This record gives sequence, structure tokens and C-alpha cells, in this order.
Amino acid sequence: MGNVRTEKVKRIARELFRRYPNRFTADYEENKKVLMSLVNLPSKKLRNMIAGYVTGLASAALGNKASEEK
Repeated sequence: MGNVRTEKVKRIARELFRRYPNRFTADYEENKKVLMSLVNLPSKKLRNMIAGYVTGLASAALGNKASEEK
């Protein structure tokens, strides 16, 4: 089963992914670095939670593009 994330994490992650879709990838470590360059987050834990959620969004978006090409 997956983790339950707060609405704050989901809202921030969706907004960042909507604004910068080309900056995020399916790589969690890379997304953490991108987040550090884009926003000043108050805690490491919040950054990691947002990076994890954005990674899932990016993976889903890449999966949808791959299935459309077939």
C-alpha cells in the first residue's frame, strides 16, 4: 500500500509539475535537485515528500505518452 500524503504536498507538487513539466523526470534524486533550484522549502522532509509525489506524476505522464505512441 502507498503512503497517504497531505493535500499541501499534493497541491504544491501538482502546481510545480503543471508549471515546469519538462524539468521533472521519473528519477527521484534528480527531482529533489530540481525542487531545490525552483523553490525554497522550509524542511527536508517536505522537499522529499513533494519530490516523491512529483516522481509519481512524471512516471504516469511518461507512461501515458508511451502508450499513446504505440
